[in-house]
Amino acid sequence: MKLYEIFLNGGPVMWPLLACSIAVLTVIIERMLFWFGLERKRNRKLMDEMLSNAETGDWELIRKKTAGCQDHVIRLLAVGIVHRDFDMGRAMEAEANLTVQRMSRYMPVLDTMITVAPLLGIFGTVLGIISSFKVLGASGIADPKLVTSGIAQALITTATGLGISIVAVIPYNYFNSRITRAIHVMEKYATSLEVVFNKAKSRQETRP
Repeated sequence: MKLYEIFLNGGPVMWPLLACSIAVLTVIIERMLFWFGLERKRNRKLMDEMLSNAETGDWELIRKKTAGCQDHVIRLLAVGIVHRDFDMGRAMEAEANLTVQRMSRYMPVLDTMITVAPLLGIFGTVLGIISSFKVLGASGIADPKLVTSGIAQALITTATGLGISIVAVIPYNYFNSRITRAIHVMEKYATSLEVVFNKAKSRQETRP
């Protein structure tokens, strides 16, 4: 049996399941490209240089080195340095929240599809069973093919809904783990910058 024949045998619920599968595939591809681009922009060497320069209080050198840099952690530290005389911590927190929002984009779509696809599959199952009982009520078992078509519809939609959910849950958990790791990295470097800045500030205050 060909794929489109299986699709047609699944009944009308297969159309919303098709929409779910397209949404899942689109989000997965978009998020993979996003994380690939984010990783490609990373500059870990420059992050360590920023902390070293912050320890000496060479803010102008940091500004020149980080100009135009697309690394999200470096942007975070740069925002903190710009607002060092006001509230470095809150400035970095606000920037981190914006970054996390970008990382979490479309994740609710995946989360919704993981829940909705199996429910649609069950809905298709119920419709298929109802169809089979209607045939049984009308013609008994005179034509078994009419009964089995309804059972086939029930099984196809269930399998499709579960398949979409399984395909979606793996990248969903992967992307969430990437977000969690990114948050930890931003917290680590933000805390390091605050510690270094406070040390440099204390040395300046105690200097005669």
